Amino acid sequence: MYRKLLGFCLLLLIASSVFAVDSDNGVNNDPYENYNRHAFKLNQTLDKVFFKPIATVYKTILPWPVTKGINNFFSNLEQLPTIVNDLLQGEFYDATSDAWRFLINSTVGIVGFVDVASRIGLPDHHQDFGITLAKWGYTSSAYLVVPILGPRTVRDTLSWGMDYGVFSVYLYINDVAWRNALTAGSFINARSQLLDFDQTIKQVSFDPYIFQRNAYLQRRNYLIRRRNLTLDEYCENDDETE
Repeated sequence: MYRKLLGFCLLLLIASSVFAVDSDNGVNNDPYENYNRHAFKLNQTLDKVFFKPIATVYKTILPWPVTKGINNFFSNLEQLPTIVNDLLQGEFYDATSDAWRFLINSTVGIVGFVDVASRIGLPDHHQDFGITLAKWGYTSSAYLVVPILGPRTVRDTLSWGMDYGVFSVYLYINDVAWRNALTAGSFINARSQLLDFDQTIKQVSFDPYIFQRNAYLQRRNYLIRRRNLTLDEYCENDDETE
């Protein structure tokens, strides 16, 4: 299993080096649009047939407090890759804060179902390996739609392999049934969080593919800038936009 994971990450690393040759610094860096549109249509079909109906039933039959608790549970599991990426970026204060957040929510918060940490002033400093790579200098990366996983960049596809394949708790769960159940539950939970946005996407007057691409890239660029700017620079940029 570890050899397969290592091979997967190595393949992504090689791919990122190849794809990076064609990348540029544009806001909508999409040199593989022809392939991406095909993958986008495939994902739309899979979502319509499988994922959206399952997420809709899940959100319909379970009361809001239960779905909220489940979302908190999976968010708590995501603290582990966040802590690792805090350390890789040299953000030791955030790493300490996020470690305390994970510890408190995993114990007092009943395995993460209750977000106690936020109530006592320990926010979630969301981190991933894509942001880490950007901080290390891999700032520009081509847009890429991955079947089932959805919108990414080449850099963020590598990030997904690291965050969920190396830094995550899932890899270290020996029971295959439990590991698969957690993975499926995480996916269903994530899809259910987006149900309210489906109608908005349908109502946009332009191409839904472009809407998804622009929204994803703008959000990722914001997260990267937010993590890489100093507080003073961030405030100066806010003043300039007002």
